[in-house]
Amino acid sequence: MTRLVSGLRWAVFLLAVLVLNIPVIVTLLTSLKTTLDINAYPPVWLFAPTLEHYGTVLTDPALDFPRYLMNSTVIALGGTVLALGLGVPAAYAMARLGKGTTTILPVVTNLRALPLVIFAIPFYLLYQALGLLDTRLGLALISCIINLPLALILLVGFLQDLPQEIEEAARVDGASTFAVLRHIVLPLARPVLVAVAILSFIYSWNEFLFGLILTTRNAVPVTVGATFFITSWGVKWGATAAAMMLSVLPPLLLGLVSYRYLGRAMLAGAVKG
Repeated sequence: MTRLVSGLRWAVFLLAVLVLNIPVIVTLLTSLKTTLDINAYPPVWLFAPTLEHYGTVLTDPALDFPRYLMNSTVIALGGTVLALGLGVPAAYAMARLGKGTTTILPVVTNLRALPLVIFAIPFYLLYQALGLLDTRLGLALISCIINLPLALILLVGFLQDLPQEIEEAARVDGASTFAVLRHIVLPLARPVLVAVAILSFIYSWNEFLFGLILTTRNAVPVTVGATFFITSWGVKWGATAAAMMLSVLPPLLLGLVSYRYLGRAMLAGAVKG
């Protein structure tokens, strides 16, 4: 009986995974078909897979798709580092000094809850005035702004639950605030820092709106570059599907590798005194 229940549970789980991932599966199959098989009617389900579309995407000099991958990598890493660099001291000041927990933090988190399209025109005009249009730095700053509320929420919650006696003992021994933050708080907050870094990287990589609005050529991210195979002359379905699969591969692999650790890290604020 127990084995039957376990088998049914796995069957339901696999069915749910299959249904939820139908778009990904269809995109993967399309990227492996020839153009003839893609346009066949009725649809072809049994076919000899080919990597020709991946070769087209990676070698087409007119699009330079590898540069889009590099742009997204630099932007996501830059936005993540900036979010952590600003979030850690800000969260420490909020949690230990009580500065901004009732004013700044609620405002920042509520602004993040608004649709990002509201900020599109103001950011475009600001970036135009500052000369940040079509730059990796400009998109990295956008990524930092988007991810900073998440960093503050997780870090402030963790630091508020962290016993202050640990820091007070270090100060008795003559440690400065910077030393306490560097040698005590940061090592203890490592799980939360990892969680913030992973989520920030994934959110930055998947950003599409500002990449579409604020870039034209030099800093185009992969999420926007994947749409360049959709032209006014038609849609290159095979190349588009291959580009989409390449664009989702890094965050997908990162999520698969870290999902268990990420779950534990999100609960790292439950510190017992």
